[in-house]
Amino acid sequence: MRKIFETDAKAPVGADRARALEVFALVAAEGSFSAAARLLGLTPSAVSRTVDRIEQRLGVRLILRSTRALSLTVEGEAYLAAARRILTDLDEAEQAIADGGTPRGRLRVSAAQAHGRLAIVPLLGRFAALYPHILVDISLSDGLVDVAAGDADVAIRLGPLADSPLTARKLGENRRVIVAAPDYLERRGTPRVPEDLLDHDCLNFNFRRAEPVWPFRRDGRDYALTVRGCIEANNGETLGQLAADGVGVTRVGRFSVAGEIASGRLVPLLEAFNPGDVEPVHAVFAGGANMPARVRVFVDFLSEHLR
Repeated sequence: MRKIFETDAKAPVGADRARALEVFALVAAEGSFSAAARLLGLTPSAVSRTVDRIEQRLGVRLILRSTRALSLTVEGEAYLAAARRILTDLDEAEQAIADGGTPRGRLRVSAAQAHGRLAIVPLLGRFAALYPHILVDISLSDGLVDVAAGDADVAIRLGPLADSPLTARKLGENRRVIVAAPDYLERRGTPRVPEDLLDHDCLNFNFRRAEPVWPFRRDGRDYALTVRGCIEANNGETLGQLAADGVGVTRVGRFSVAGEIASGRLVPLLEAFNPGDVEPVHAVFAGGANMPARVRVFVDFLSEHLR
């Protein structure tokens, strides 16, 4: 962390805020006023007064004080995450200007397991070659990270988005496809119309929001068909593998099974009845138009290559 705190009675309000943020973040990291004071070259009372002023301005308690240790309140944890993000952005903004605007720094990216591995990870080598000063720190998980709390700089989300104060940019669309293995179709027959699926094992997602209904379009009319099967899973890659093994028919994002379709291990079905079944792919991030340069160039890069 940069040592920007210096006593200066004539410092502008913005500088005072930045200095106060650094003091607070250092107190939280060190767990004591005296340790933070030593690192800052100040007295413990000066550090304590700085934290007091922040709490008075916000009207909430950020740090719980005791004779043995300091601990952050829930509001303190949220303020610390924001403080660290602001200080990091300030560091990187100054460094970028000093380097002629070159984007740099650690970029924390979150993506779903299958989509990240199959669609995002293959692009990272090209991005790293274009922006060697950006360290991409990617985590693949089907859980949702809290971008607003600073757990990631960019999250790649599939499907509809919930309302939030974050900024979202559409990167493309993930087309869904119904597939089965040739040997399964040889055993069970090939569905010719959607209703034929009622006599097949249909492999579905087990998400709480997922329902065992697949959308179709016939004669210009959209409708949904309730299907049933013997296995459910939480990602399209697993469902695609099960289908390729001849277990049943599944409906997944095409990216999950593109390789199997190309190799002939899976065959698309009922394409004439596909209603344009797609889910949007978004990049979600904080900061809006004031996003850090490393976030902006990464989102721009994905937008270009995922479309």
